[in-house]
Amino acid sequence: MKTLHTTRLQATSRLACGLIASASLAALGLAGNVLAQEWSPTKPVRIIVPIIGSTNDVVARLIAPKLQEAIGQPVVVENKAGAGGNIGADFVAKSAPDGHTLLVGYNAPIAVNISLFDKMPFDPVRDLTPITLAVTASQYLAVNPKLPVNTVAELVALAKAQPGKISYASISVGSASHLTMEMLKLAAHVDITHIPYKGTAPAVTDLIGGSVQTGFFVPGNVQQFAKEGRLRLIASSGAKRMASTPNIPTMIESGYPDLIGTAWIGFLAAGGTPRPIIDRYNKEIVKILNSPEIKEKLLGMEFDFVASTPEYFAAWIKTEIVRWGKVIKATGARAD
Repeated sequence: MKTLHTTRLQATSRLACGLIASASLAALGLAGNVLAQEWSPTKPVRIIVPIIGSTNDVVARLIAPKLQEAIGQPVVVENKAGAGGNIGADFVAKSAPDGHTLLVGYNAPIAVNISLFDKMPFDPVRDLTPITLAVTASQYLAVNPKLPVNTVAELVALAKAQPGKISYASISVGSASHLTMEMLKLAAHVDITHIPYKGTAPAVTDLIGGSVQTGFFVPGNVQQFAKEGRLRLIASSGAKRMASTPNIPTMIESGYPDLIGTAWIGFLAAGGTPRPIIDRYNKEIVKILNSPEIKEKLLGMEFDFVASTPEYFAAWIKTEIVRWGKVIKATGARAD
């Protein structure tokens, strides 16, 4: 009887252990399914563009409808310009870190203004979370056709003959458009007056109209006007010539070996945004950037395609803060 009782107890114990193990496995399986489920937004998503009428805006509006399809919620692009991009970037930095507000960032508010402005309303490293560096671009040095110059050397000679009388437009304070010209002014020892604008459209409009005489702009902002004869392109700011304009020399070829000015555009969220949210947006935005339709349009605007990981973009931002900080210190540039 004792042996029979012991056997029954052992059987009961084994059954209980089996039930517990099954329940544990089921619980783990359920948890695994929950963890495997991707984050999704629960309300409309806002993409903030901190400038008006620029390639940043073009990129945002190319991505938005595709992103809407991917995440199943409306995606609305909003422009919040001002203070060299700080107003829009600060809006996102102070938004809830819940994935419902994104930023299309560029050089100025993310990497430049921290050195250019005496006071910043946010810390670009602490208060924003990188999602992906989308694209980079060299710039053209463009001039109004009425300005009697066809080369960088001729522009520099004219500026030296007329100190302060030639003016240049930038798309905003702190942009690559602004600081690349400041680099040229420092290297060539010339005085060219800075006229900052709130966006590309008014800057290029005034350049075409002759209110300002020159400026650095990414290809998508000036190439068509150059084809129409309304602007003249005399150099580019990259390490190599643009594929579409092989006859236009680089600034390096024009006698300025250290002058490379690259503009870039990336997507960010508020600081502290949980990793599953960042991962979902990185996955979807990179997929959209890699789609043949979008990639063709971006390459057609002479962008260099990146579509990076969050880690790559975070490292890029830190490097850019140091790089542009050195430019600002060397040129003495300040927020106007």
